[in-house]
Amino acid sequence: MSKDPFRIRDHVADFDDIVADLVARSAATRNALSMVADVAYGEGMAERLDVFFPPGRRRDLPVHIFIHGGYWRMFSKRDYSYVATTIAEAGAIAVILDYALMPKVRMATIIDQVRRAKQWVLANISDHGGNPAALTVSGHSAGAHLATFLFNGEPAPSNVRAALLLGGLYDLKPLQDSFLAQEIGITDEEVAMFTPLAHRHDPLTKATVMVGANETPPFHRQAARFVTNLQRQGSSTTSLVLKNRNHMDSVRDLGVPGTQAGECLIKLIANDR
Repeated sequence: MSKDPFRIRDHVADFDDIVADLVARSAATRNALSMVADVAYGEGMAERLDVFFPPGRRRDLPVHIFIHGGYWRMFSKRDYSYVATTIAEAGAIAVILDYALMPKVRMATIIDQVRRAKQWVLANISDHGGNPAALTVSGHSAGAHLATFLFNGEPAPSNVRAALLLGGLYDLKPLQDSFLAQEIGITDEEVAMFTPLAHRHDPLTKATVMVGANETPPFHRQAARFVTNLQRQGSSTTSLVLKNRNHMDSVRDLGVPGTQAGECLIKLIANDR
């Protein structure tokens, strides 16, 4: 039997070791950086975010939102605090989001949550020394999918200057025939409503679409299609394949300045690409 190309554990031998490393790095980051934890952006139990600060004076700092992956059904913001290390290295405020998980909620709820989290940032980050006019976003896997909903549709402009999308899912239809059918059961309605390839995006948002060289073929195909789609809509879009990286070590690299992914994140925040 062939392996499911969407079941990451089947294709990353050290999956559990990498996850354990992410958790350890995240705990170290929470100890090392000044932060405000569990800020409510809504009434739901999962509607919380963590704000991390770079050293020094907090005034008109750039702001970066990161959205974790896990196929909309696992992980939390605490598992991905480590990404704030790179964001702080870039001199920016890091906002790491939580959201409710499928199948307890449906995808419409999650997308509404991340959009409301962005609105909280735009309305409140200046109170923490951030500049809402210098907002960038990133996401990994399902988080990259969710991040597209921060710079699409109406109203325009989105107020997102740039987006980094890593190992993302931009066409939900193939997932209906994957192992996820039993775990979250993506519906036909969700495919139609929440496939990023079916949406228009803010052409003022500069997008960087990245995929690890060692990812399975569907991730490469979806990334290429989404880049073409954004470019046809007039977006300034960059495509990048990360050398010798898979679905998991690529996202670990986002929290490691000096790696290919980490340096891309720093440059995106610094508006240097």
